[in-house]
Amino acid sequence: MLSIRNVRVRYGPIEALHDISLEVNEGEVVTLIGSNGAGKTTTLGAVSGLLPLAGGQIHFDGHDITSLAPHKRVPLGLIQVPEGRRIFGTMTVAENLDLGAYARTDRANLRNELDEIYALFPRLAERRNQAAGTMSGGEQQMLAVGRALMSRPKLLLLDEPSLGLAPLLVKEIFAVVKRIRAKGVTVLLVEQNAHKALEVADRAYVLETGHISMTGDAKTLANDPRIKAAYLGA
Repeated sequence: MLSIRNVRVRYGPIEALHDISLEVNEGEVVTLIGSNGAGKTTTLGAVSGLLPLAGGQIHFDGHDITSLAPHKRVPLGLIQVPEGRRIFGTMTVAENLDLGAYARTDRANLRNELDEIYALFPRLAERRNQAAGTMSGGEQQMLAVGRALMSRPKLLLLDEPSLGLAPLLVKEIFAVVKRIRAKGVTVLLVEQNAHKALEVADRAYVLETGHISMTGDAKTLANDPRIKAAYLGA
């Protein structure tokens, strides 16, 4: 579904990604793990088109999207949930969710989609008329994910969904990732919580200073002594 080949990204004279290549197959949850500054968020920015490439190619669902504008990637089914949620705080929960469907042409089906989101996140249903900015961090994260799902993504890019959340909410967010995958949505997950990320993923890539240093089955990597020492506190 997603193929990244020899991608390079620069911030001015600094090269943040050095010829990275990775694959995400349909129906998978693939995670990128690594320390701060490793290039995880930069990778998602390159995939979503928010960052220009200094080299390489990106293909998604049969399309060459290397030079495609970000807003033209959305109708293809490529949707990102950004780090920090980026919800519209003065708008209600319902209005935020409606904005998630702005690119859809099948407006007649939105009622069913909205009901599915509320079933997935009951707290959003309870707060549908509440200003989004007045909700807790965990509720705002649920809203950010729900808004993305209203776009009916083929590939969902999740950037640090557990960042800043209490342990109970972290557990809930990762349970949602499993349910999203069960609905047939492919997920590319960026996470600092390597333990939880490897627990829900099928495969994983390890990024270190802009290079992919390891890749493999998520459970295998979770048991690798190098990964345990570097990222799992063992």
